[in-house]
Amino acid sequence: MPDPSATAGHKYEPEIIRVPALYAWPPRPLKALRYLLIDLLYPWGFVYLALAYPTWRYLTPALETMAHFEPGWMALLWLRNCAFLLLFAGGLHCYLHRRRAQGDAYRLNRKKLSADNKLFLWQDQVKDNMFWSIASGVTIWTGFEAISYWVYASGRLPLIDNPWYFVACIYLLFLWSTANFYAVHRVLHFRSIYQRVHELHHRNVDIGPWSGISMHPLEHLFYFSPFVLWWFVPVHPVIIILTGFYQALNPSLSHSGFDYLSLGKLRLKTGDWYHQLHHQYFNLNYGNTPTPFDKIFGSWHDGSQESLQAQKQRWRVRRRQTG
Repeated sequence: MPDPSATAGHKYEPEIIRVPALYAWPPRPLKALRYLLIDLLYPWGFVYLALAYPTWRYLTPALETMAHFEPGWMALLWLRNCAFLLLFAGGLHCYLHRRRAQGDAYRLNRKKLSADNKLFLWQDQVKDNMFWSIASGVTIWTGFEAISYWVYASGRLPLIDNPWYFVACIYLLFLWSTANFYAVHRVLHFRSIYQRVHELHHRNVDIGPWSGISMHPLEHLFYFSPFVLWWFVPVHPVIIILTGFYQALNPSLSHSGFDYLSLGKLRLKTGDWYHQLHHQYFNLNYGNTPTPFDKIFGSWHDGSQESLQAQKQRWRVRRRQTG
């Protein structure tokens, strides 16, 4: 476990980012298996799984109710999803940034979240992020989820209730979501699209839990598009809920601004140093480590100075080639 040296008055230094053992060459079968069974899901994947079934059982309207689009049940989904986002993003923000309960231990951010910046609505980063996350993010998340339920409730696809198939769909979700994120993210960095859409998210250089899904509504449509897979591939509705949790709640953790959440002697991985580097430098680490497309296409930055210099050289070459 990394040493929280920030508590001793020193800047915290995160570990160098490695490609997952699943993609190691020569192959490392035991470490690859551990990655698939534990590392890929630990800890938050298991948390989402633990929450998904009771959410379906007790906090979701009956499937037959959702055979027709009606404001009542859709509003209930919106309120439920908003409550979960408030719990995750709001709880992390309160603990890490307002109460500063662990001080600077495991801190990745270089500066505090801005409360006086004209780039943000009301000149306040947190209020701006909350507005876009709730008004646009929760609404579009709920819309995709509602359509997904309707597909099954109206009989267009059968429900699949097989435990082995369920597990396979969990892995399909994680790999599909990260692959989709890379492809969409590269498109969002095209100059004209970036300036009109993605720039809103990138105003957050030093990030907080509410920055996770603080996006332009058009970006939300792309970002939550992994739901569309379940309109063609039949699954159990719990997988639909899990998709929402992974897409909407996980960014609160990965954008927390802290590498670990320290709860007494318990330390849980929260921040994503790999993605935080993208917020700092923009033109690298477009994807996520579970599907390392950046490694294939040359935009992988592992956090070291050597890797950063290699990326800067790549940028200089690209500028010369494009004139």
